Amino acid sequence: MENKNLTKIALMQGLNEQEISLILNCLQAKIKKYEKGETIFQEGEKIEEIGIIFSGTVTVQRNDYWGNRSIVALLGEMDVFGETFACLNQASDVQVIAEEASEILFLQVNRVLTTCSSSCQFHNRLIRNLLEICARKNYQMNVKVDILSQKTTREKLLTFLSRQAIRLGKQQFEIPFNRQQLADYLSVDRSAMTVELGKLKREGIIDFQKNVFTLNR
Repeated sequence: MENKNLTKIALMQGLNEQEISLILNCLQAKIKKYEKGETIFQEGEKIEEIGIIFSGTVTVQRNDYWGNRSIVALLGEMDVFGETFACLNQASDVQVIAEEASEILFLQVNRVLTTCSSSCQFHNRLIRNLLEICARKNYQMNVKVDILSQKTTREKLLTFLSRQAIRLGKQQFEIPFNRQQLADYLSVDRSAMTVELGKLKREGIIDFQKNVFTLNR
C-alpha cells in the first residue's frame, strides 16, 4: 500500500496520507489479488465490503437466464464498486469480474458508516465522500438508461458517442470499450453494431480508428 497514492482514492478525498493510514487501519483494510477472468463478487452473493481497484480493470456485468451478458460498467484504477449492495446489506444482482490481473482493496462498510473513538474526526468526510460516489453512479446509470431507451442500434451508438464527446469536451476521443464490450454495454448484437458503425463512417457522421472516435458535424 505504501507505493500507492492513496489520496487519489475517491473515498479518501480531502484526507492526507497520515489520516488515510489511520482510517485504513480502523476499517480493517485488506488487499486481494485476482487473475484475469476471476470473479470478485458473484451474483447472489451478500456484499459486506466496498472494493477499490488498486490496479487493473474490472467489469460489472449482469447475465440473464440464458447466459447473455450485459455490461453495467467498466472500472479502472482507484474506482470504487460494491458500495450500493454493501450499504443496503443485500445480495448483489451483478457480477464483478477481473478483466486483467488486478489488485483490490476491500473495506468493511459497517466500519465506514460507524464512527469510532480512534478516527471519528475523519468519518464525516468519509461518509460525505461515499454519498458523492453513490450520487455520481446514480447519474451514470441515468445516462445509460437514456442510451438504452433509444429504439435502434444506430440511435444507441449515436447517443453513446454524443454523451462521450460532451462529457470530455472533445470532438475526438477514445472510448473505454472494445467492440464486444461496447455491444454488451449497449445491449445490441455485435455484428449488427459493426455494420451500423460502418454505415455511419461511410455517411461521414463519424470516423474511427480502433477505439478512437471522431464526431463530424
